Amino acid sequence: MFSFFVSFLSCALLTLLVIKTARKHGLGLDGDFGGVQKVHSHMVARIGGIPIFLAVVVASGISILREPQMMAWLATLIACAAVAMSGGIAEDYTGRVSPLRRLSLTLVAAALGYWLLDARVGRLDLPWAVVPIEALWIVLPLTMLAVAGIANAINIIDGFNGLAGVISIFMLLSLSYVALQVGDMFVLVAALIVAGATAGFLIWNYPVGLIFLGDGGAYFLGFLLGELALLLVMRNPGVSTWYAALLLIYPAFETIFSAYRRMFVRGKSPAMPDGIHLHSLIFRRIVQWTVGPREARALMKRNARTSPYLWLISLLAVIPATVFWKNTTALMFFCLLFIISYLWLYGRIVRFKSPRWLFLSKKTRPDD
Repeated sequence: MFSFFVSFLSCALLTLLVIKTARKHGLGLDGDFGGVQKVHSHMVARIGGIPIFLAVVVASGISILREPQMMAWLATLIACAAVAMSGGIAEDYTGRVSPLRRLSLTLVAAALGYWLLDARVGRLDLPWAVVPIEALWIVLPLTMLAVAGIANAINIIDGFNGLAGVISIFMLLSLSYVALQVGDMFVLVAALIVAGATAGFLIWNYPVGLIFLGDGGAYFLGFLLGELALLLVMRNPGVSTWYAALLLIYPAFETIFSAYRRMFVRGKSPAMPDGIHLHSLIFRRIVQWTVGPREARALMKRNARTSPYLWLISLLAVIPATVFWKNTTALMFFCLLFIISYLWLYGRIVRFKSPRWLFLSKKTRPDD
């Protein structure tokens, strides 16, 4: 926990410094209020990845002084994550880096993680057997797609104040808990460091949104989640591969479903942004009714009140993953249950038949 608190305090102070500097010099400010996924109405720095990255570096350095044997692992992990983050940071500052270039950098970072950290998809657990995956031509592309996919998935769900940050903390704390159970100290310390930095950032991000995670921060957190999940599962055969699948299923399935919806339902590019993600629908069709007609006009309040719905939805996967981390059958069941529940909920909201329990006030739901 020492690493968590050092990272937390470092990031809280560094984030405040970044906010002040960005406002003073006009650096990395998001003033695009008309975008399809934009839900803010004032200039905000979108370079939250910088203080998170610096806090992770500071806390890792202190952890290395306490445990020198972790130096090579932590330094390599951070270096690979910096590659994944670089395209996002460039986009945050310039707005001119294409999704393909950003994705390419996360693929390169995943390949580096494969060679330098041995973070790879090396097996698939089934209830009746363990299927090894050894062929390089399968393992390397699969690993790159898995890690880059999670990095991109965290960026996709980063639509509201505190949404991606809190969900990432849930997952990181789960990783640290399971790492503690199996005695994997590297994953334990690394996950706590990143969770602490993210918590320090959230002081300024939620609920008022004084700074945004940005593409750089989302890619950084997503890459680390993917790498740490792979390392925990592959270094510890007692941890089922379906633990990682269930733990990361909310952002992963959101990404897969979004690509399917854009390509096959709307006939557009899967990289084309739209405003009908699950979190966007909850913002537009649930929150504006539960907060009342006056507060519905206050964009910031509606923004902040959207995230808790998605936090609860993510916990439907994170909690069973944490409880059943070595039970492949149970994990597969909960993966299927989550997908069915997601599709059911999405379909109900799209058809204006949202479940009554989503409306937390006494107001009549809009489809009544």
